[in-house]
Amino acid sequence: MSNFEAGLCTVTFRSLPPDRIVELAREARIAAAEWAGDAHVPPGKTSIARIVGRLSKRAGLTTSYGSYVAPPTDDLSEFVRAVESATALGASNIRIWPGTRRRDSKDYNAAERRAAADAIRDMGAEAARHEVTVSLEYHPQSLTDTTDSACRLIEAIAHDNVYLYWQPRPGLAVEEALAEVARVGQHVSHVHVFAWDRERNRFPLASAADYWRTILSALPRSRWIGRRFAMLEFVANDDPAAFLEDAATLEQILIP
Repeated sequence: MSNFEAGLCTVTFRSLPPDRIVELAREARIAAAEWAGDAHVPPGKTSIARIVGRLSKRAGLTTSYGSYVAPPTDDLSEFVRAVESATALGASNIRIWPGTRRRDSKDYNAAERRAAADAIRDMGAEAARHEVTVSLEYHPQSLTDTTDSACRLIEAIAHDNVYLYWQPRPGLAVEEALAEVARVGQHVSHVHVFAWDRERNRFPLASAADYWRTILSALPRSRWIGRRFAMLEFVANDDPAAFLEDAATLEQILIP
């Protein structure tokens, strides 16, 4: 069965202030928050990160930092700014984007793939110096937009401080999702959870409860050794009420 705890990606509520998000997380009995680097905790703004970190700690929230660093477009100096915010936040994990954003993996040549892997490896080593793990977004139009590309990338990086997230491409059938997690699951730290169709229309998580229960239960043992979080992302209409309903559904999904 699943060994995941419930979490929240704060990018779900870009327009809400951190204190309101923390209130919602507490009400929903959420265990962790991934704070958005493009909304709530900007990279390099360590004073903001410390304030949000204190709010999170008082609410008992474990934190991750959702950065938008995208190597090799962004270099190590840009990553260092994100790490500064992550450590000020008290985050134990930082999410980065593999490769140039909004670029399909099929459009990379071998040299470009090597450059991305080398940059990510350096970032993994830098994060390790601060006792922070690195996890790669698993997303369309990135170097993790297919299972083959994701596997090739993580093998090329070959760093024990770099992991993969996992989330389904919109509309991914459960059979295909199971095949994906069987291949990449050993590298997966956390997952992003939502209920979308192929056109990215959002639905209550209850409509996909069996889907997620099947996938989370099927994820193989990972080399990740810390707490693992299934993080709600992009609820219907960005509505706090919808989030609370989805959080209740996720709690039921995660019951052993």
